[in-house]
Amino acid sequence: MSRYLVPAVAVLILIPFLMIGLTKDPSRLPSPFIGKAAPVFDLPSLAHPDQRVGSASYTGRLALVNIWATWCVGCRQEHEFLLRLAAQDVIPIYGINWRDDRDEALRWLQQLGDPYVDTGFDMDGRVGIEWGAYGAPETFLISDDGTVLYKHLGALDTTIWDNVFMPLIFPEVAAE
Repeated sequence: MSRYLVPAVAVLILIPFLMIGLTKDPSRLPSPFIGKAAPVFDLPSLAHPDQRVGSASYTGRLALVNIWATWCVGCRQEHEFLLRLAAQDVIPIYGINWRDDRDEALRWLQQLGDPYVDTGFDMDGRVGIEWGAYGAPETFLISDDGTVLYKHLGALDTTIWDNVFMPLIFPEVAAE
């Protein structure tokens, strides 16, 4: 009897936790960096391995840091939006190519277009981990003083951009 009772009680205890988990939005995973300094990083450039790209590249200006990879389905979904955003020249976008193959990543950008001012090549994934990346794509809004204003997990699109990022970039417009 107790052989079946213990697992049954365990399942009954776990059900409320599972139900709560199903109501959570996975794109709203918190970042420990919100309101704090963005992690400092320095990586070889994807396109020019003899050059460096990192946090010093955007110091003193508002920027997006987008963690992406060729194996990432969401990255392909958001790519067209990033190209349109880059063409509008609202904010510079820096990429971190995460746990990828350099040749594949270069081919991907050549075929689909390159929305990035520059992209750091994070082959071993160390920098992505330092940024607290759960996966790709992830996009961070960095203030001109280097503070992380927002982290978005998942594909970026017009709705998210207009409703979340734009009020953070132009708070005076959002207040009207």
